[in-house]
Amino acid sequence: MMTSPDTAPVMKTLSIRVIGLGGAGVTLVGKFHAEAPDGVRCAVIHTNSRVLDHSPCAERVLLGAKLLRGLGAGGDPDLGRAVAEDSADQLKSLCSDTDLVLIVAGLGGGTATGVAPVLARIAKDAGALVLAVVAVPFDFEGQRQRQAQAGLRKLRGAADAVLCLHNQKVCQLWNEDTRALEIFNSANELWVQGVQGVLNILTRRGFIHVDFADLAAVLRGRNSESCFATVEAAGENRGRDLIEKALAHPVLDRGHALTEADALLVTLMGGPDMTIGEVNRVMDALRRQPEDAQFIMGASISEEFAGRLSLTVVAAKHAVQDVDQPNDKNSPGGGRPGDPQIETQFLQSPEPESLSASRFVPPPPELTESKKSELFARQGGRGGKMRKAGSRWRQGQLPLEIISKGRFEKSQPTIHHGEDLDVPTYIRRGIKLN
Repeated sequence: MMTSPDTAPVMKTLSIRVIGLGGAGVTLVGKFHAEAPDGVRCAVIHTNSRVLDHSPCAERVLLGAKLLRGLGAGGDPDLGRAVAEDSADQLKSLCSDTDLVLIVAGLGGGTATGVAPVLARIAKDAGALVLAVVAVPFDFEGQRQRQAQAGLRKLRGAADAVLCLHNQKVCQLWNEDTRALEIFNSANELWVQGVQGVLNILTRRGFIHVDFADLAAVLRGRNSESCFATVEAAGENRGRDLIEKALAHPVLDRGHALTEADALLVTLMGGPDMTIGEVNRVMDALRRQPEDAQFIMGASISEEFAGRLSLTVVAAKHAVQDVDQPNDKNSPGGGRPGDPQIETQFLQSPEPESLSASRFVPPPPELTESKKSELFARQGGRGGKMRKAGSRWRQGQLPLEIISKGRFEKSQPTIHHGEDLDVPTYIRRGIKLN
């Protein structure tokens, strides 16, 4: 049965919102917003008005204008989170009617680190798939690195997936004599390429098509730890070169991220001269990397890629421990499964001082009449050997009154081993109380 044009189903255009957070996010989104594919809208968010003023994006959101007066969060993530929570309605309207919210941020500062988890949560509540593409500072950045790691944990708990670019891995592309500015620019370029590659996956239709549902199948899940990379090659051996570049890419941990992945999404893009042999060679090489992993592939042709091939890889690995769970080794039950400290803490004996005192009191020894007399003589203080000579302490006797049994006077006594248990012990044994 054929379908007329009037009755053909209408394909819904995927709505994508790319939001740049903080200084790095605003800069990177500004670099590709002019060439953004159809259906992709760009916006930038910051607490610094001067940075926003230099952005070419039309949609700009200044957070905490009254509190911070447009001067920024001062590197304080808690302050960034507070102003984001205060502007929740404004952030919600920014994410409304959107299928995918792509958060672009450089973690480590105050605005992006604090705002990103809040924005991710609000966007998910609005019904969008939330994908965060973030950069983590170099190891030598000290405090920024520690703040970035803390913010990354919170972001992984709020977003559907986080694609993370570790700047430290970019250093593997260069030697120690490389200028610092060149390395920073290289990291930014890899970041931009990765974001554009993800957008190409979603916006370009191909003869082997990858759609929004495929990306969601790989990335959706709060435990997902993901990475991504885009590589290109040209020339006669471009297919082989493309595979070698992907397996040697520092962001993909030189191929280890592919072999350890639980799910892999790969898209190949080329010009009209791309052959089916090149598609088969590239896909077969990457499909053999992860064992028993979900593998989704796509391929498309575009005139602008004539003479070259472009490969975008998204690898996802599901963490064993939920990111929402506390991971403080100092807290009870903290730490990761398999941590030696956790496995042995229940095998070690507690410290002696932590044990509570026993409540069991052993019974007194049986005393003969002669032994009792001897003890009474010693307690009398008349030169007894147990008492030191010249001691000024003397044991007295309290004036205790013996009360009769009253209405129980005619009741039978409780006799045990010849002793009347109704008589107080200290009287039966002749013990003086002081």
